[in-house]
Amino acid sequence: MNTRSFIALIAAALIALPGLARADDTLGIVTGPETGTYYAVGRDLAQVGNKAGVTVDVKSSEGSIDNIKRINSTENASLGIVQSDVLGFLSRSKNPDSVKMASNLRMIFPLYNEEVHILARKNIKSFSDLQGKKVAVGEEGSGNMLTAVNLFSMMNVAPGETVKIAPAQGVVAVLKGDLDAVVFVAGKPVRLFKNLEDLNLPENQKYAAMLSEVHFLPLDSPKMLEEYKPAQITHADYNFVTDTVSTIAVQAVFVSYDFTQGPKPRCEKLAALAKEVRKELPALKDKAHPKWKEVDLDADPGIWKKDGCVWPEGSAAANKSADLLNIVDKK
Repeated sequence: MNTRSFIALIAAALIALPGLARADDTLGIVTGPETGTYYAVGRDLAQVGNKAGVTVDVKSSEGSIDNIKRINSTENASLGIVQSDVLGFLSRSKNPDSVKMASNLRMIFPLYNEEVHILARKNIKSFSDLQGKKVAVGEEGSGNMLTAVNLFSMMNVAPGETVKIAPAQGVVAVLKGDLDAVVFVAGKPVRLFKNLEDLNLPENQKYAAMLSEVHFLPLDSPKMLEEYKPAQITHADYNFVTDTVSTIAVQAVFVSYDFTQGPKPRCEKLAALAKEVRKELPALKDKAHPKWKEVDLDADPGIWKKDGCVWPEGSAAANKSADLLNIVDKK
């Protein structure tokens, strides 16, 4: 599927409808698979919400694209965790529905980094070598797929085939040589790749040769770094990595539908939740999911507009900066 077709598919699936609250005042948050980091962080947020008297309903999902769809729907899921590159992806779309969806999103807080892992056959030396190759990009609606297509579009690289399968299936296919590469976006160390260390165990020696035929692809193009953060994959992350590999990272972002013009009670509950998160951040860093240790609630939001319910004083300046960037960087 080419980039234009993929964007059209998303636009068709994500018709922007105003997020509506249920009769109760529960805040619904869409996250990711129940085995993933997004869901775990969502559970942490729900526990913090209880301390502030705010009920947070944590919902599993297929990932960032699915979350955007549900935040913009009539479902009670006005909050979500998404990858930071989703905003740029939607904003670059020529489809007005996609652009409107992006305009409905507001950042509550930036969260943590998620590194882009591209496991490839060793004959693939650079990202440009993926031209014409068979690449697993993750399942429909996943953040993996969004990042993969965003990078292909950004770098003007056209794979011969993009295969939409689960990451684990993609890794197996690359190890067997059935596919050339697999794209997976997650905070390192990722269990999926940590498990590959077991291929070097004595009882798995028949698979060890497969591991020696793959590597993580370096991602260090200056163009990529215009939108992504620099990162590294090292031996400390996965013991089969011998030399440090440059890569890029997206940031997980806690977002909301823009309710500043909506029901005041909902805005107040969101503000109460955010205030409690800030209060409980030291405890979250100490006892909750390890990724909380990376969280800086006051980090630069980039092109993301801050939520007016959460940032009533600082949002105007931040939003002015984001609007100016949108004008200057308009394609």
